[in-house]
Amino acid sequence: MDITSIETYRVARSRADLALAPGEVLIAGGTWLMSEPQPATTGFVDLTGMGWSGIEVSEDGLRIGATCTIARLVAWAEGRADDLPPVPADWQAVSLVPDAANALLASFKVWNTATVGGNICRSFAAGAMISLAAALDGVAVVWTPDGGERRIPVAHLPTGNGTNALAPGEVLRAVELPAPALRSPALLRKIALAELGRSGAVVTGRVDDDGAATFVVTAATTRPAVLRFPELPDAATLAASVSAAEDYYTDPLGSADWRRGVSIELAARIRSELAGAAA
Repeated sequence: MDITSIETYRVARSRADLALAPGEVLIAGGTWLMSEPQPATTGFVDLTGMGWSGIEVSEDGLRIGATCTIARLVAWAEGRADDLPPVPADWQAVSLVPDAANALLASFKVWNTATVGGNICRSFAAGAMISLAAALDGVAVVWTPDGGERRIPVAHLPTGNGTNALAPGEVLRAVELPAPALRSPALLRKIALAELGRSGAVVTGRVDDDGAATFVVTAATTRPAVLRFPELPDAATLAASVSAAEDYYTDPLGSADWRRGVSIELAARIRSELAGAAA
């Protein structure tokens, strides 16, 4: 789409360049910005000039630069990025990366342009990178306008369907996934009303080394619902917890009651698979 309101375009190369003039917005992949009119936007500030590393592997875990494309992240997770560090052998939960990417209703063209940070900052309920990061206790590293930074769990970043907790002038710099969560067996299951439709519900589950279990509901709720248990819960306890989660919503792609019901079923399937793997 032609965005006819744009009068200026500049490339950010330092933190000082991230200060926005009235009417300016940050752009990286731009797949959403270019998808519909932006009448209040008069200028783009391109984040890709910042030169941020896309993938960094350390003993602490995985750091994903906000401008890393979804295609690049998937290629790393599947061992197809020869110029990047290999996936540590015990990081079982990296298997969630392609599953989450496939939950994003998008062509390969979008995968090669859309960024992890952009998907999270857009904060739509069905944001696939939100599902991934929330499932693995991801932390958003946020640059503040005063030159500092703060950290916030990605699960707490969305405040609604399309809104988030970023203050004016704040920029998502990276997402950090901790090594303990990455070492956990983890599963993602999704459902949509149409075979190739946007996800109506996405549920993830993982069991950590200490036996603690975490289930996360996204897409069905306007904000991630993170459910934690000291051990893999029994079927009734899990069903009751998923049912009681807040912020199930209705839109043309599914009713709140349907979203609640299918989330309960997806969580039950994940629980059964995790229990079987542990047996």
